Amino acid sequence: MYRDVSSCNTYNYGDALYWDARYIQEGGSFDWYQRYSALRPFVRNFIPLSSRILMVGCGNADLQMDVRDMSLFPDESFDGVIDKGTLDSLMCGTDAPISASQMLAEVCRLLKPGGTYILITYGDPTVRMPHLSRPVFNWKIMLYNIPRPGFQKPESSTPSRKSYLEPIPLSEKGLLPADFVLEDPDSHFIYVCKKINDTEIDTIPTYQLTADVL
Repeated sequence: MYRDVSSCNTYNYGDALYWDARYIQEGGSFDWYQRYSALRPFVRNFIPLSSRILMVGCGNADLQMDVRDMSLFPDESFDGVIDKGTLDSLMCGTDAPISASQMLAEVCRLLKPGGTYILITYGDPTVRMPHLSRPVFNWKIMLYNIPRPGFQKPESSTPSRKSYLEPIPLSEKGLLPADFVLEDPDSHFIYVCKKINDTEIDTIPTYQLTADVL
């Protein structure tokens, strides 16, 4: 497992100086990666109402800490963890594999049994599944893909056969199907990782999202 350079070619997401300059440049609050309107179906379907949720991100927050060591919180403190780009930033650092492993171990520790980690990332399964699918985490993983905000398909393109609310069937190796085509090259992948017990692995179905929560 190596440093993920696929998301680091344009911006140095692993450099704190980049983020300091970014917030000065933006001059106010802004949505990072995806707006809530696009993520709402995933949050509402996979994290129960009135749940305790931890948001980890690269933006300003009331509480700041190192995601590789969140010992401020006891084990099994949250029903859900939502990550918009934090793992991507770690994957741009020089110690990417170690940092990613430390962060994901903390996320797993903080999740209650049955809790869900939702990762919004630029990383496709070739660079994210080796980290997420480690047996120690014991996560059931479902993958989705959504276009960036404001993306418009070319008029000449053929209609998509599937909605982005449908999970992508991964290959036996945890990779995208050979015939899978990204409509938007800069789209985001959403990994829904549910923390389960050994006895639940073969019994939990893959739920299809419904449009009535849009």
